[in-house]
Amino acid sequence: MNKKILGVLAASTCFSPLMAMAETEVHFWHAFTGRLGELVAAQVDDFNASQSEYKVVQTHKGNYSETLNAGIAAFRAKEQPHILMVFEVGTATMMAAKGAIKPVYEVMAESGAQFDPDAYIGAVKGYYTTTDGDMLSLPFNSSTPVLWVNRDAMSAAGVDPDTDMSTWEQVGGVLDQLKAGGEDCPLVTAWQSWIHLENFSAYHDVPFASQDNGFSGLDTVLMLNGPAQVAHLSAMGDWAKDGKFIYTGRRNEGGANFRAGECALFTESSAGYAGISSEAQFDFEVRPLPYWKAVASEPQNTIIGGASLWVMQGHESEEYKGVGEFLSFLSTSDVQAAWHQNTGYLPITAEAGDATRASGFYDENPGTDIAVIQMTAKQPTANSKGLRLGSFDQIRGIIDEELEAIWSGDKSAQEAMDSAKERGDKLLRRFETANK
Repeated sequence: MNKKILGVLAASTCFSPLMAMAETEVHFWHAFTGRLGELVAAQVDDFNASQSEYKVVQTHKGNYSETLNAGIAAFRAKEQPHILMVFEVGTATMMAAKGAIKPVYEVMAESGAQFDPDAYIGAVKGYYTTTDGDMLSLPFNSSTPVLWVNRDAMSAAGVDPDTDMSTWEQVGGVLDQLKAGGEDCPLVTAWQSWIHLENFSAYHDVPFASQDNGFSGLDTVLMLNGPAQVAHLSAMGDWAKDGKFIYTGRRNEGGANFRAGECALFTESSAGYAGISSEAQFDFEVRPLPYWKAVASEPQNTIIGGASLWVMQGHESEEYKGVGEFLSFLSTSDVQAAWHQNTGYLPITAEAGDATRASGFYDENPGTDIAVIQMTAKQPTANSKGLRLGSFDQIRGIIDEELEAIWSGDKSAQEAMDSAKERGDKLLRRFETANK
């Protein structure tokens, strides 16, 4: 036999055990770009480098809505990833998709990966668990809204940057001063429905929807047109008319304006920290989200935004073992503490929060613990533990349209919210009928 052929056969025999030990791929679809995308990629790289059995492949699939839709389409085509990032408003939709998801508590039990559901902080865990306490998806990037302050812009307009802005009544006075001082963009916001309706309702302990905001059943109706919500939106509508509140878009378009130093105040996710800390060329700080003293003597708690990780059905058991190991890795104290400190997202475990505090991070970066305090200082009520509503991504689109009608002066706040309720309730009835 030709020596060259013998050599090839020998090499093939030599490498066959390595081929048998090839890494099992786990596909992870997410919605992050920019700095957050870089940090997710780093987490995946760290996991892949920490062991040799599994290889996680991360892929950006668009914004939150696009990522959810891509996952649904992929499942129908039997090309679904193992792990799909779904933003919090898609929770009810995923829970109803029983044939499409594999609950996290089952994945972790079957994989044998380290997993303690009691390690996750209650305000986050409760959003993604059943009434029996079984975790359906893994909390990943959980944030809550805060008030970001451009101290330089405040000073330039002749306003003391240390002015108390704990209440919206006080913020209204500051907006008057900023406008009088020549500030072109006194207030801007991101995620208007999430902050100024969903979190507003929880923070003031008033219902956003019936049936404990959807946690207690599918036969829910919207209650976002109540006196408290209408009063807040009326005030914001007046600020918009007077040029004190500048509307820039439905998602986080206002983030670019604030990071560029163009706006004085910004209501945004605590996760804005990643971009603001890396881009802002001005002195900034984070404050608690304001509340209306006329509505509540003190604030309740805000609720989370962000996303969780859902495991999709239709894969091999060995691949699910890799999924379990990756999710366990993401939950470790070191990974969570670093994620929290680099992004402003909440640490999903109490241990990671304790480690962050012990490291001196909060002392060195004042205000970075505000989101954690807002979420955990009080036991959540039926009105403040979150939202679990079907078709909520589409309902948010309706709310956005109605809010825009307020900002433009085309509708009163009451008219707009009455319309949002009527239109949104129709979607809730369709979802209820489809999932009986």
